[in-house]
Amino acid sequence: MSDATGTAIPSVTGLSDAEAARRLAEDGHNELPRRGRRTFLRIALEVIREPMLALLIIGGVIYLLLGDRTEALMLLAFASLSVIITVVQETRTERVLEALRDLTSPRALVIRGGERKRIAGRDVVRGDLIVLGEGDRVPADGHLIEATHLQADESLLTGESVAVDRRRNESVFSGSLIVRGSGVAVVTGTGKKSEIGKIGASLREVEFEPPRLQTEMRRLVRVFGLIGVSASVAAILLYGFLRGGWLDALLAGIALGMSMLPEEFPVVLTVFMAMGAWRISRARVLTRKAAAIESLGAATVLCTDKTGTLTENRMSVEALISSAGAQWRRADGIDAFPESLRLAAEAGALASAPQPFDPMEKAFHRLFADVGGAGAARVLERAYGLQPDLLAVTQAWREKDRCVVATKGAPEAVIDLCRLGAADRAQILAAVDRLAGEGLRVIALARASHDGPLPETPRGFDFEFVGLAGLADPLRETAAAAVAECRSAGVRVVMITGDYPATARAIAEKAGIDGGTLITGDDIAAMNDKALAEAARRASVFARVRPEQKLRIVKALKDDGEIVAMTGDGVNDAPALKASHIGVAMGGRGTDVAREASSIVLLDDDFSAIVTTLRLGRRIHDNLRKATAFILSVHVPIAGMALLPLITGLPIVFGPVHIAFLEMIIDPVCSLVLEAEREEPNIMKRPPRPPKQPLLTRSLAAWSLLQGLVAFGFVGAVYSWAIGRGGDDAEIRALTFAALVTVVFSLIFVNRSYGASIVKALLRRNVALAVVAAFVACVMTLTMTVEPIRALFRFGTLDGPEIAASVAAGVAVLLVLELAKLARPRLSSVNATRRPRPS
Repeated sequence: MSDATGTAIPSVTGLSDAEAARRLAEDGHNELPRRGRRTFLRIALEVIREPMLALLIIGGVIYLLLGDRTEALMLLAFASLSVIITVVQETRTERVLEALRDLTSPRALVIRGGERKRIAGRDVVRGDLIVLGEGDRVPADGHLIEATHLQADESLLTGESVAVDRRRNESVFSGSLIVRGSGVAVVTGTGKKSEIGKIGASLREVEFEPPRLQTEMRRLVRVFGLIGVSASVAAILLYGFLRGGWLDALLAGIALGMSMLPEEFPVVLTVFMAMGAWRISRARVLTRKAAAIESLGAATVLCTDKTGTLTENRMSVEALISSAGAQWRRADGIDAFPESLRLAAEAGALASAPQPFDPMEKAFHRLFADVGGAGAARVLERAYGLQPDLLAVTQAWREKDRCVVATKGAPEAVIDLCRLGAADRAQILAAVDRLAGEGLRVIALARASHDGPLPETPRGFDFEFVGLAGLADPLRETAAAAVAECRSAGVRVVMITGDYPATARAIAEKAGIDGGTLITGDDIAAMNDKALAEAARRASVFARVRPEQKLRIVKALKDDGEIVAMTGDGVNDAPALKASHIGVAMGGRGTDVAREASSIVLLDDDFSAIVTTLRLGRRIHDNLRKATAFILSVHVPIAGMALLPLITGLPIVFGPVHIAFLEMIIDPVCSLVLEAEREEPNIMKRPPRPPKQPLLTRSLAAWSLLQGLVAFGFVGAVYSWAIGRGGDDAEIRALTFAALVTVVFSLIFVNRSYGASIVKALLRRNVALAVVAAFVACVMTLTMTVEPIRALFRFGTLDGPEIAASVAAGVAVLLVLELAKLARPRLSSVNATRRPRPS
């Protein structure tokens, strides 16, 4: 078996898909048992410890002491229903997290049926052929059948941080990181049968808890919980001393405490973050850390690679120029390919892997095959990879008693290897500029013939320059529109590439990125940190950048006050990914170490997917703020109606049973309805939010309080009107409760959008809202019309005017608050303050 150059390559086909499936069923998945998984029982135990449930149970016990078994059973039923709802939500969330953990597990490149395939690391089986390259995590224990300068970091297994050489016929171990070279191994042990499984090591899991938001939510719960407990104690004492009856006083205090405890906050945070990560995954973007979701809405700079992100990573050789000046363009056709360029075409193929995976190397092999290239049988003797100080790949092939050597790489590097004079150098670079100006990626080619032992570095060969290749990598169709959308959203797109400056500028301009000010890697090397920060403020294109320089660029942007999202795919990109606020790894061509250092993984390596993620991140944060505003506003009228009778001496209408029923409405509204709310129309036409802006800003707190006071005012008015009509306590309670429920739904519509359009608030599509509204309407109808159920709630019968009054209260609240939005748009706006942009 040989490639287009006539080179002999190993005949390796690997397992068939059927055999791999059989072994997977026999041995199980290649994974270790996970610790700390939240089972159904564990979630239930966590819910039972919630304060709201404790208040419900205490209320039920007091009703039993009072001899009211019906009320006691109802409270216990509501407690059970609360547990069921929360457990179902949490279990659903846990399933989402488990699915995302599986998706973000390391991948493996295997050979099955003679073809290379990317599969999940957990699907690797005993006997698989795994292809290992720089930056890969070894997915399972294996025996090397091929190894080229392979070094592995086995610190996860041994604790020793120094990389070790691994040669053919030696072993590699699961969890090791390939830091240099490449190889092919036969899998010998998976899962528990691997060395890391035998010693019981636990692998890191995906982080889904956002520390800043979690801390903020806990603080809010503590503050309002303290207020609720204080008010509850005060109410008990006030009621007990003024009215007597301490058990009744306890019930009144419990009702007030329940009305003021915002126990929805922790549930909302967990559900929103997990469902947000799930929604983002549907755009083929995986969220490794949910903290990245809250950072997305604040991103001001998006640093992106060119190849495969802005472009399609689908290369073809479009132009070839020989050292003698002969030229060929693909538009001329293969039939017009000059014989004098055959050496250049062969050099491109010889300097590429025999079984290429990289699109550029595939393009060189494809061109050589198209022009009828063939050569003597050769065996790869040695490969010299890219080095930071030598941007060229060199391969030496044994042909009888000598070696044929070919190299390809950056024109400057290949010119140096050929030891060309100033005149030749100037002539070649002029040709490079012409090709690069067309947006082509320019690669220089050279070859040599060598006798005797091979040198340690490619600099020991006597190379002859044979030509330049111009490769086209088409711009993605979605790239220009995505860049324009970023610009309208106040996010500056910065392109960082290792390509030639002229190529970088041409591609940037096609994508809509300002290429006027361009900084090269050599410029960066000559700058101190302060100068680089100043330059980075103006430049949007960085060319001929070495991977380690990306870290300096990220730090410079951060020092200038920017919130930086950074893309990367290689081992050397990991420090920059980790240093950025939002690290974005390439899922298709990215290395495992880059994925592990990132917050987000793009499965399709498409720039537009990053923009989609930015949009979804803003939507998730918006909806979380809407839910926060709703929670705070809805507790004001509930607490007000629990407190008002205690202060005024008027009839007490709400007990723990009624508050618990309202909580059954509020919980699903927060976690289902508002989480599913669609994005705001201007979501990508407004500046990024300030990064340190709290979830509950002063303006949002004021807006929530205003909503709650307006709602309380209208419910209180209905309550007073009911008392004035001379109805009994049951009728007053029924009418006030009906008014409160309609007002709660009005607050849902008010908080669905930051805009001031009642029509949009009512007609905006939300399936979850329709389902919840229908359910609540059915329950309310049963509660108010079916005698046994009405008796349980101690409700009276409502007549036509009373039903109209309760509906009118809800409509009035909606109208007043929507008019308030119209009169003071900034009162309900998403960002209370705007962060000044760097000039």
